Amino acid sequence: MINKPGEVRTIDAHLVDEICKSIIDGKRTSELLPFGGRLHLERQLPFLFIYRDPVGKNDPETRCLIEAEAAFLVASANSSQRKRNASLVETIVKTLTPEFGGFLLFEVWSGSEVAENVLIDPEAVRPTFIICADNRHDDEGMEKVYESLRLGLRRVKIMGKAADVQISYQRKTSPPGIPPLIPLAKQMELKCFKIGLVVQPIWRDIELGDQFPLLLRSLHRQVSKALRRACFTFTIEKTAHRPKHFFALGRQVVSRSMWGIDRKLSGIGSSFDFLLNVTPINSLMGWNAFRRSGFQKRPVFHYRPMAIDPGELKRELYSIEISRVEDPTLELIFREKRRELDRQLTMLSDRNTAAFKYGSIQLYGKVEDSLVDEANQILANFRGRRGDDTSTGKATVDLLSRTAEAEIERYRKVFPAIAAKVKVTPEVVGLMVSKGNLLLNDVLRVPENRVRPLIAHEVGVHVLTYWNAVNQPLKLLSNGLAGYDEFQEGLAVLSEYLVGGLTAPRLRLLAGRVVAARYLEDGASFIESYRLLNQTHDFNQRTAYQIAMRVYRGGGLTKDHVYLRGLISILDYFQNGGDLEPLLVGKIARIHIPIIRELTHRKVLKPPTLRPSFLEDEEARKRLAHLYEINNLSQMVSGGKHR
Repeated sequence: MINKPGEVRTIDAHLVDEICKSIIDGKRTSELLPFGGRLHLERQLPFLFIYRDPVGKNDPETRCLIEAEAAFLVASANSSQRKRNASLVETIVKTLTPEFGGFLLFEVWSGSEVAENVLIDPEAVRPTFIICADNRHDDEGMEKVYESLRLGLRRVKIMGKAADVQISYQRKTSPPGIPPLIPLAKQMELKCFKIGLVVQPIWRDIELGDQFPLLLRSLHRQVSKALRRACFTFTIEKTAHRPKHFFALGRQVVSRSMWGIDRKLSGIGSSFDFLLNVTPINSLMGWNAFRRSGFQKRPVFHYRPMAIDPGELKRELYSIEISRVEDPTLELIFREKRRELDRQLTMLSDRNTAAFKYGSIQLYGKVEDSLVDEANQILANFRGRRGDDTSTGKATVDLLSRTAEAEIERYRKVFPAIAAKVKVTPEVVGLMVSKGNLLLNDVLRVPENRVRPLIAHEVGVHVLTYWNAVNQPLKLLSNGLAGYDEFQEGLAVLSEYLVGGLTAPRLRLLAGRVVAARYLEDGASFIESYRLLNQTHDFNQRTAYQIAMRVYRGGGLTKDHVYLRGLISILDYFQNGGDLEPLLVGKIARIHIPIIRELTHRKVLKPPTLRPSFLEDEEARKRLAHLYEINNLSQMVSGGKHR
């Protein structure tokens, strides 16, 4: 029988038989039930989350706490539906228990309302939970489940307050005034176990009538993890099923509407290239004019006309209904990206104004004192101007272009869908990757020993992660999850080290960008920053100009400090046992690594298709394995000697 979209099904023998057959066949079941009920069984699992709507009480917030799970039932507590609901649940348990050897019913309901005014009494927003545990008999396995749930909920933190969690042993583990769906004696017969969870509804205030949606979203994300951890423990202790990770018990099927939101956000992000729009198209002419002025007059930079209307894109951005996303993990990704796109569009509207700098600080963060100290240490360790200028090396743009195309072709043999191109153009400064293509300045010249490191950086990381992301269902990974720049650039600089090509001039350059970004933040002018770079930090005139131009473009872009900050972060990640695999899936920030692991365990994401070719080199693998031996960034310099 093919159901019409949105059709509400009556719970009768025919529907129960259909569901039973669907479970046996391993098919996904999703049904709308009377009185706003809903059944969702994505696949065969040894548990079912339950929420029963109290009669005469509208409580969609508590209901949403289970609706992101792979197996749940939302049902009405109306007396006319009790027998029908009981028949449905009992059938599900009877069908799945033989497969797993045990089954868990996990019912969630809200506790007492928050009566205090949270604006006056901050303690009122402390997350509070009561675990209703069965006291009928001792069961070591279930004790481990209760403890797993308690510890998981203890990790929940709202507005800086850790959760208060109690375990209450009792005979009845159902909401007050509502009988159990399966009688206690029947539960034991069916090898069915039951847990109740009372959640204090801190997301609303009974006196003021206020709702706190941001608080609810944060609570939902954290509670969802605790629920899956408890189900994982139950699965290991009481069933024959052996999932690899508690994340594997989450949803694996993402609805079309959620992928639609992903495509819309990715489409907006791909409709403009932020860096191209804030990069001068007359950098070389600006240098010539600056030099003719005796380095006394700030050059005037010009920018390409924008092919977008930032205001119109913002309107489109906020018409996307992210609030309808049930999956708290994907919702978090979507909301973060919308906020980042909003800030980028605001900055484009503010291009070449004083407001641009403040938007940049919002987007990339302030330049921390500790980072400036690290940069100054590098500049002190490696002094001297020789080799700083990367515009007069022997390797021409033609050599770089041919080498890059050969490297891309190497990856294309593994993944034929790669459509990356190498483009030589005067409209970029140096080289950059845009939408999976490598752009090279038409007069670019670099030292010969920089060719391989640059290819590893631009192609082996930026191009590779873009096309790995294109091969994923989550399209935002190619556009970049919010805040991806720092970790992506850190990984790219690390690749230079892995191929033995992180030179003293290169590390000095990254340090120079940090101090220049700090000068900008502190209010220094272009000329003042140029002089400090040239005279205090010993950069030659052309390099000092290029650093200043990059930092002062658009009105003040502090992005360049994330290269060194990212290198420090990526080094810390590997020294603390991090692995490379999740970093290759797409363009992500460090905070997204747990999310990538979760979505991979849930089979929402696939393992990366491509791995950097430089990892085929034994020396590169040795350097990667021995990153923990590095105590300071100066030790990463090729040759390991200070100048």
